[in-house]
Amino acid sequence: MNKKIKNSSVSLESNNFIKNIIKKDIIKKTFNNRYDKYGNKLPQVITRFAPEPNGYLHIGHAKSIFINFELAYKYNGLCNLRFDDTNPLKENKEYVNSIIKTIKWLNFNWDKVKKRIYYASDYFDILYKIAEYLIISGDAYVDSQNTEEIYINRGNLHEPGRNSPFYNRLPSESLNLFRRMRSGEFKDGAHVLRVKINMKSKNINMRDPIIYRIRHVNHYRTNNNWCIYPMYDYAHPISDAIENITHSICTLEFQDHRPFYEWILNKIDKTNFIKRPFPKQYEFSRLNLTHTITSKRKLLKLLEKKIVDGWDDPRMPTLIGMRRRGYTPESIKLFCKRIGVSKSDSWINIEILEQALRDDLDIKAPRIMAVLNPIKLIISNFLDNQEIECTAPLFSRQHTQYKEKLRYFPISKILWIERDDFMEIPTKKYFRLYPPIGKNSGNRVRLRYGYVVECTGFKKNKNNEVVEVYCKYFPDSKSGTKLSSNYKVKGNIHWISKSHALSIEARLYDRLFIDPYPNIVNNKDFKLLINPNSKKVISAYLEPNLKLIFPKKHAQFERHGYFILDDIDSNNNKIIFNQSVELKNKWKKMM
Repeated sequence: MNKKIKNSSVSLESNNFIKNIIKKDIIKKTFNNRYDKYGNKLPQVITRFAPEPNGYLHIGHAKSIFINFELAYKYNGLCNLRFDDTNPLKENKEYVNSIIKTIKWLNFNWDKVKKRIYYASDYFDILYKIAEYLIISGDAYVDSQNTEEIYINRGNLHEPGRNSPFYNRLPSESLNLFRRMRSGEFKDGAHVLRVKINMKSKNINMRDPIIYRIRHVNHYRTNNNWCIYPMYDYAHPISDAIENITHSICTLEFQDHRPFYEWILNKIDKTNFIKRPFPKQYEFSRLNLTHTITSKRKLLKLLEKKIVDGWDDPRMPTLIGMRRRGYTPESIKLFCKRIGVSKSDSWINIEILEQALRDDLDIKAPRIMAVLNPIKLIISNFLDNQEIECTAPLFSRQHTQYKEKLRYFPISKILWIERDDFMEIPTKKYFRLYPPIGKNSGNRVRLRYGYVVECTGFKKNKNNEVVEVYCKYFPDSKSGTKLSSNYKVKGNIHWISKSHALSIEARLYDRLFIDPYPNIVNNKDFKLLINPNSKKVISAYLEPNLKLIFPKKHAQFERHGYFILDDIDSNNNKIIFNQSVELKNKWKKMM
């Protein structure tokens, strides 16, 4: 795969090849004057998102969801949600519920006219009847080869396939066998139903593809009513046609499947099963995101090896994991707009995704001060019980309520500050706190939204670690007062009153993989590319304004980044925040 990384954004309203196709179809009235079975006129654009309910949706699915729903909205159409539930070995109701919940969280709606949730299993009866029709017409046959024999006779990219020894089986015999397959007479793998196309085709997907196989497995919707199940390539185009889909949009790996999509629809063109105009399949490039894998098989290995804590682990690319991490529906949609739609494979820099979250939360997330690596700062000339109220804006300058919404918190004698805001021996261009050196006084900084202080000394423990920093404050230097401008300082640090600080657990998350391409690194187990610092759990302090971050539960911890309250693990005895994203991208020099 080409490792060209896409770093820049595209125009949010730019055209793409799918939009151009739809525009042409609208001009030509390709899908005009169509009516559903109730006599209601159908729109000229109907798309569908068709996930298999065998796992949790991930960021790659978000791109497909966005494309299908947004195109339908843009052209006054409809978008169906259809579950491709043709493989009962892997599918269950839990995944169905999770997918529905996740799409609703993304604020996409398939109930615009009426409830438009469909299942491939809705069509099992008609799919079976079509299969019988194909047998009778001589276009399908029951193949009794075993799996290995079918695989060998299929050939490969360099060798043509060979006809099955059962290729010329009489339609009457195939029909009889197929009905006996339906009745449960045979074991799994005893027979399959194939269509006759061309075993010498350069496209392996056209070498007499299998359209039915035996599975004596309970289906989560149809129970034990069926023991034969249609293949996706067979069910997909017919389901699209039944639902009057106009533009069947999928990822590039299905490009070689399109000839069969068109073949099967044309084969049943003259029947009463479906009617023209037929849907058309179009493919776009799937999402290849750096530092990320989306393979369900590989994600499952992360769980089995206990590298992550679950499908909703904030480091996972699953949408339930990203939601817990603090990603918003708006940020994911913004990301999808920025990466655009194309037919060429490329790698999308994860920074585009992270920046979309920053851009979304910067405007609406309330601000709050947090100290993640605390050390005591003692203001020696502050009275022991003295408290002075300070104020600060609740939101950024871009927020419509920037000036109106304020937060209040006290300053007192003992504060918590960040440990790296003090240095015993300062480096060059270090503008934060350091003690007197020789005849020079200690450095001055402003306590954010508070007073200017001057460092007067520090205290160490037995391990030679600094445990307390001492300073004095200047009473006429408070932020917002007339005389505060008389103090010119280069350093500005944040702080929290020790007696008012809220104790929290902060989970600092980073990218799960250190390599940009964990999915394709040659000769390396992708699990060996795990970032050892992808999760760090620390005790921290928060200013006493927790109630101000509700109901959204997002906040910008000033200087540190954006965080979200963890609803799952937090309780009355422990407040837990997950880091969503840092304020700036620290990986730029590393990529």
